[in-house]
Amino acid sequence: MTEPAPSTVWARTRPEPRRRAPGVDQYVAAALALADAEGLAAVSMRRVASDLGSGTATLYRYITNRDELVDLMVDAAQGEDPLPEPTRDWRADLAAVAHALRATLLRHPWLAGELAGRPSLGPNSLRRSESALRAAVALTPDITLASQALSAVHAYVLGSVATQQAARLAEQRTGLTEEQWQRSVGPYINEVLAAGEHPMLARRVLEAEEVDPDVEFAFGLDCVLDGLAARLSR
Repeated sequence: MTEPAPSTVWARTRPEPRRRAPGVDQYVAAALALADAEGLAAVSMRRVASDLGSGTATLYRYITNRDELVDLMVDAAQGEDPLPEPTRDWRADLAAVAHALRATLLRHPWLAGELAGRPSLGPNSLRRSESALRAAVALTPDITLASQALSAVHAYVLGSVATQQAARLAEQRTGLTEEQWQRSVGPYINEVLAAGEHPMLARRVLEAEEVDPDVEFAFGLDCVLDGLAARLSR
């Protein structure tokens, strides 16, 4: 009876590249650059091979399909930075996990959507997951609660980054910076506030400071970690 083919790219042996032909790492690097510049939808086997001056058939020799290529891209992105050094302080270590994840997602705007689904199983992704779980277990030895705590941190990072990336996309779509957009809608907002029906919104517009995204992220992360400390200390 014939054994079924491995269902994941990580279970297969990679063939050696032929003389002067690109290898897997080069194809993945080209796909990463393309996704960062034009979005994940722009990545196709034909386009990546073309960008490297290679035939599509050569790429298929190493990578079975586009899904496998995306898996390789996700893992390569996860391995770009060294893992945070553990401090044995759960709060500091979970904060380091969150900041490292945010930095990776901001470099690769397409990556958040891939990490929000099924977990990546590549070697870099597994090492990062192990490091993150180790930080969470320092908060609680209960592995279920530790996993939930880590999921809460990840969800916060994904949401925060999505908001920041949405602002970037709006700027690209409209051609207006945030300041230019605010000036363009200023007369309408002034009319709305002058009507007096939205006093809290008026205070937000007139009194609140514009907070740097890094500061805003750190504040929200502190709130999440405070909540985990309060919840799991009971």
